[in-house]
Amino acid sequence: MKRKLSFALMCAALCVFGAAIIICPERYVSCCFNGFIMWAECVLPSLFPFMVITLILVKTGCAERAALPLKRFAYKLKLPPAAAPCFLLAVCSGYPAGSRVVSEFCTCGSISAKDCHKVAYLCSTSGPLFIIGSVGFKMFNDKFLGYKILLAHVFAVTVVSLVICLLSKSGGKTQLKRPSPDKNALYNSFYGAVTAVCVAGGFIAFFYVFATFCSDFRLTYPLQKFLGLFLEDNLSAAVCTGLIEATTGCVALAAAGGKISAALAGFLITFGGISILLQQLSYLTPVGVKPLKFIGVKFIQGILCFLILLVIV
Repeated sequence: MKRKLSFALMCAALCVFGAAIIICPERYVSCCFNGFIMWAECVLPSLFPFMVITLILVKTGCAERAALPLKRFAYKLKLPPAAAPCFLLAVCSGYPAGSRVVSEFCTCGSISAKDCHKVAYLCSTSGPLFIIGSVGFKMFNDKFLGYKILLAHVFAVTVVSLVICLLSKSGGKTQLKRPSPDKNALYNSFYGAVTAVCVAGGFIAFFYVFATFCSDFRLTYPLQKFLGLFLEDNLSAAVCTGLIEATTGCVALAAAGGKISAALAGFLITFGGISILLQQLSYLTPVGVKPLKFIGVKFIQGILCFLILLVIV
C-alpha cells in the first residue's frame, strides 16, 4: 500500500511539473538551457578528465595494485583494501565518480556486501577542480577560499565515515581481484566517462528546472520560512535551491556574499542536494546501499563541514 501511494504521488508530481513546462515553455525551456550552460561551465571541465583517469585506472588494474601497500591499514579501520583506491579516486574525481568506482569494486567482489555502505560513505566527495576552480575562484572570486572549503569538505567526510567504520562490526574479508583483461580499455574508459558526464549534465539541467519550478510555486516556502529564523531571506532561498541542485545553490550563495555563505556552500557541496544524491544512489542502491541511511550520513557530514568553515573562514 505504501509503495502504491508513493508511486501515485510521484506520478502526480511529475504530471504537475510537466504541465507547468507545457503552460510556460518560455520560462522553463530557457531554464533548462541555463542548466546545461552551468553544467558546461562549472561541472564538465572538472569532472570529465578525472572520470577518464578513474576508469582507466580501474579497467587496467592499476587501482588494485596501488591499494596493496595499504591492505593492513585498511583492515585496522575495518575497511577492505579496495577502500584506499576508491577513496583516492573519489577525492580526485568528485561526484559521482566515487560512487561509480565503489559499484565497480562491489560488482567484481573486491568489496563485500557488509562493507559496501561504509566504503560508500567514505567515497562520497566532490572534486578539487570543482571546489577550488568552480566554487572558490569562479563563484566566490577567491581561490584560497576554495582550498578551505575543500579541506573542510574532505575532513568532514573522512572523519564521519571513519567513526562509523570503527563503531561498526568488521565486514567480510575480501581480496582485491584483478578485473578480466580489457583489450580496449582506452576506448571503453572514454565511452564510460562521456556517458557518465552526460548523465550528470542531464541531472543538473533537470533539477535546475525543478528548483525554478519549486521557487515559482513556493513549494519550498515552509522550509525557507523556517531557515529565515536563522538566516537572511536571500540566504535561506539559496539554501532551499541548493538542497535541490547544489551547484545552483552555490551560485546564489556566492552572489549573496558574506562569511556564512561560504560555510553554507560547504554544507551544500558535502550534503549534495537531491540531484547529486540521486546520481550517487543510482550506482549505490543496486549494490545494497540503503538510501535513507546514506542521506542521513551525508547530512551529518554536511553539518560538520559547515561548522568547520564557520571557524576557519
